[in-house]
Amino acid sequence: MSKTVLIVHAHPDPASLTAQLAASARDVLRGVGHEVIQSDLYAMGWKAVYDERDFPRRRDASRLSFVDESGHAFRTGTQPDDIRTEQAKLLAADAVVFQFPLWWFGMPAIMKGWIERVFAYGLAYGHRGAGNTHRYGEGGLAGKRAMLSVTTGGPADDYAARGINGQLDELLFPITHGTLFYPGMEVLPTHAVHGAGRIDGAGMDAARAALAARLRGLFSDAPIPYRAQNGGDYPGRHLLADDIAPGVTGLRAHLAV
Repeated sequence: MSKTVLIVHAHPDPASLTAQLAASARDVLRGVGHEVIQSDLYAMGWKAVYDERDFPRRRDASRLSFVDESGHAFRTGTQPDDIRTEQAKLLAADAVVFQFPLWWFGMPAIMKGWIERVFAYGLAYGHRGAGNTHRYGEGGLAGKRAMLSVTTGGPADDYAARGINGQLDELLFPITHGTLFYPGMEVLPTHAVHGAGRIDGAGMDAARAALAARLRGLFSDAPIPYRAQNGGDYPGRHLLADDIAPGVTGLRAHLAV
């Protein structure tokens, strides 16, 4: 069955590995019958800074509360056109692929700015005015899938379980769990291409093939088994129950494995 996939990618060089992988992803997804829409953030000149200009008709001119103003602008249809355009893409998508280089252990600022501005109150959080009642497995983006596809300058060993940089899945937990699972998206395991600065022609072919294999499973592969807030594991919606993963702390406690 045909689906719609949004590819959000960020790199200032149109010849970069990130751009090449985004183009390859588009071709693969279209080749299997999906509709693809894209947001090339640097080419778009995306405004990355989330500020008062995003609220042209303020609810309260005396104090800039981002939650209140975001909700007001979304609810009243007074968000800037660039935000509303990207929200329309997001809402139309059955899955979102984020393609980016790992810069300072996270996504480029322009992509973080896309999330901050597009994931409005009432859409991605505060769904239906419910506050924190519907989050982590529920919310405005429930039913959609997401996958991070990242490139790193260092070798895979740097991001292994005992690697000097820290395990990649844990470094990206704020994004996969805190940004994507929070509003209800099913998040697939991260795809990574390591050693991007030293990749040759054969390595590029292998990178394209590996990404193609992952994309073919975009709607069938199992997502990361994060624990849902309202599935019974967090009786008060904040702390894990004592009998859930006893003795396990940190990020691993939030995986139902």
